[in-house]
Amino acid sequence: MSSVETPHETARGFGLTGREVRVIGGASVLMAINVALMYAFVTTPLAVVNDYLFGIAPILGVVVYGAAITGGQLVAERGVTNGDTGIAFVGMLLLQLAFGVFGAGVLSIAPADAQLQILGLTAVVVAVVTALISGYVYARSTTFEHWGKFANFAFLGGIGVIAIGSFVLPELLLVGFVLVFLGFLLRLGYEIWQVRDNRNASIGLQTIGVYIAVAGVFVHVLQLVLRYVLSQE
Repeated sequence: MSSVETPHETARGFGLTGREVRVIGGASVLMAINVALMYAFVTTPLAVVNDYLFGIAPILGVVVYGAAITGGQLVAERGVTNGDTGIAFVGMLLLQLAFGVFGAGVLSIAPADAQLQILGLTAVVVAVVTALISGYVYARSTTFEHWGKFANFAFLGGIGVIAIGSFVLPELLLVGFVLVFLGFLLRLGYEIWQVRDNRNASIGLQTIGVYIAVAGVFVHVLQLVLRYVLSQE
């Protein structure tokens, strides 16, 4: 057993309960909508938002999108907790727009005839990564609460490194990218653990958590797939 893992008595096998299927299904639908928005936005003026934000300074883009995602999550969770569908919808709209606009900005770099291929390949890679992390979480009789803490450290470290890279050492920008990507991977594992063990928690809140983690992983993998596809041309 790893030194950072703690025994957890409620872990079980790989069988999914009805509520787990509902959470996974809900997050998958939200992610599918987001991918569709990325493709739809790529031919609109929204696709140049990344150029403006990251063109001024990479840290500005990180802060703006980070604030939009955090704000959207807080609003959506408040709506779900209070049973206010309108507020929840506004929060989800903010999240969809944040990830959709960012993804469209990344995708706009690619030729139009390669964009669907890039989105499809990204979806496959993210599905495999999600399956691997889920399998790891479900296979271990441990708590993954520490993954949530590590994710926060990775996010904060990534933001700090990107800030330095924006004004002092541009070489550090790649390190910041890796740290933020790692943060979303760890966040995904944490959210999956929440679904596995916190069976009395709100399905709506857990769906939002899983969706945000998957979307964060998706936009990072999208950048890597884009680079790979363009390098082959």
